[in-house]
Amino acid sequence: GMPVNLKTARNGIFRHELGREASKERNMKSKVVLIPCGSYEEEELYPCLKQGLELLGGLESLIRKNEKVLFKPNLVRSAKRERAVVTDPAVMENIFRIFREQGYEHLACGDSCGIGSAGKAMKECHMDAALEKYRVEAKEFQEEQKVETQRGRTLVLAKDVLEADALVSVSKMKTHALERVTGAVKNQYGCICGMHKAVGHTQYPNADIFARMLADLNLTLRPRLYLMDGIIAMEGNGPTSGDPVPMNVLLFSRDPVALDAVFCHLVALDPELVPTNVHGEKMGLGTWKSSQIEVITPEGTFTPEQIGEKYGNREFHVDRKKVKGKNIMDTFRVFGVFRKKPYIVKEQCRKCGVCVSACPVEGKAIQFKNGRTNPPVYDYKKCIRCFCCQEMCPHRAIKVK
Repeated sequence: GMPVNLKTARNGIFRHELGREASKERNMKSKVVLIPCGSYEEEELYPCLKQGLELLGGLESLIRKNEKVLFKPNLVRSAKRERAVVTDPAVMENIFRIFREQGYEHLACGDSCGIGSAGKAMKECHMDAALEKYRVEAKEFQEEQKVETQRGRTLVLAKDVLEADALVSVSKMKTHALERVTGAVKNQYGCICGMHKAVGHTQYPNADIFARMLADLNLTLRPRLYLMDGIIAMEGNGPTSGDPVPMNVLLFSRDPVALDAVFCHLVALDPELVPTNVHGEKMGLGTWKSSQIEVITPEGTFTPEQIGEKYGNREFHVDRKKVKGKNIMDTFRVFGVFRKKPYIVKEQCRKCGVCVSACPVEGKAIQFKNGRTNPPVYDYKKCIRCFCCQEMCPHRAIKVK
């Protein structure tokens, strides 16, 4: 045939190679899908969830139809759904519906609550009706099994989680006293059995050590899909005593760190201030760096910063304070002078004692020192700042300062 100009041919090959490299670069980016959604009503929510999963590449690209799927909502404790404490039952119901319609056979749903049973929490927020309707098996996460992680950590996990083929994590967009925000990465802490969660705080006594354990946990469980319910989020004194605030978004990703980073941009919080983002990235769980994240929406693809501008809420009440560097402040922090600490708002305390039983410290850092007619008292020398008391208080009487 025709003689080929070698230089042009080489250029052609080079261009092809470049194209391949560029697409490889593009594929390296973590995808986070954001769908604006303003309501938990089925006629709006169902198409939004469906579109989000399609933009992520479809369910079948993530999970095979014959695999045992386990959904992990955030059911930290029993609460009315309008308080925005738990993953909204409507979100769960419509996800169940989509999985059923797409021919998934084995569906289960469970969590390990900080207090009370998952079944009770499901009932309280009316998630139990959705389970019945779509024949989704409720799991209580009671039986436990010790697991060695690749990093040599021993975790006590729920057998139900280990027996599933594919974990689907459905978190709630909320603030958190210890980690600033709680989202996709933190949601898997509920895969650790009951009491071991409280004890875990004594083994991982600060935000960084705790974040590393959470990253390790996610790397061990490897959820196939992360979803976040941000239609109504929680700001302020999260994760259970904050205030509901509409954020009107659903987020989807395979990278939990990128998903949480997008959440940070939506609430004008520097993602690098969130320990689960930083340690998650260092440990290879995902990325919080904007240059490595693309956010796909029905209106096109954007950077996390653009998403913050377009859909964010700068007034969202969250801790944005920078941590001071190596100086005199550090010395003070070592001696515990400047540290966050929980305290009781006396007018709101009902003396129920939930905080006392939630305290994981040997010999308790909070006790009824002045009898049951007065609020419990902290011993800050014993307090490890795990904020279990603040998280479990059913009357929103514990704040952090």
